[in-house]
Amino acid sequence: MSRADDRSPAIQRSRNRATEQVDSILAAAQRLIETRGDEFTTQELIKEAGVALQTFYRCFSSKDELLLAVLGDQMTTACELWATEASNMNDPLQRLHFYVGNILGTLGRDPRRDALARFVIITHARLHRLFPAELARADKPFVDLLHKEIKSAVDAGLLKTKDPQGDAWFIAELVRSVYHYWAYAPGDHEGVQERLWQFCIRALGAGENS
Repeated sequence: MSRADDRSPAIQRSRNRATEQVDSILAAAQRLIETRGDEFTTQELIKEAGVALQTFYRCFSSKDELLLAVLGDQMTTACELWATEASNMNDPLQRLHFYVGNILGTLGRDPRRDALARFVIITHARLHRLFPAELARADKPFVDLLHKEIKSAVDAGLLKTKDPQGDAWFIAELVRSVYHYWAYAPGDHEGVQERLWQFCIRALGAGENS
């Protein structure tokens, strides 16, 4: 296909229509997940989305691939929101503290969000066996968010780590593990956010009073 063909109105309309269909399917999946977790059929999904079955399979090869896209979409949206909320914080350590603790802070406040958290945990563990590389890409926005602030703090002399990128990945995995545990664990997780932060900040080479 030539570049002229690629820019044609018909091609552009087709691409826009495909994007709209993907967005519609993702939004429908999100609505079903909030009430039923992943216990919905493809037929129920296409009815909710208002699309034909062949349209679904043009966009996704399977329900698992759809759920992978949902996780990726949720992570991207959450990271964009957190970055916006932290944009008025001038200190990279303050922003990093916000990012590390914010995920845990959502637990136990809203039954609907807690149900969504449990869906994420179960689905993430299962999809990791099926799509490890793709799931790593879906998780990358959070790693990138942490990496940016760790590097800024190192440049400002606030942290001493020699591997900001690698440490960002380790911290993201630690935060996820703690989140996974407390999403199901009974009892009060008050204080866990601060203990998690103190563990991370010391691992990154900060002083006692950071």
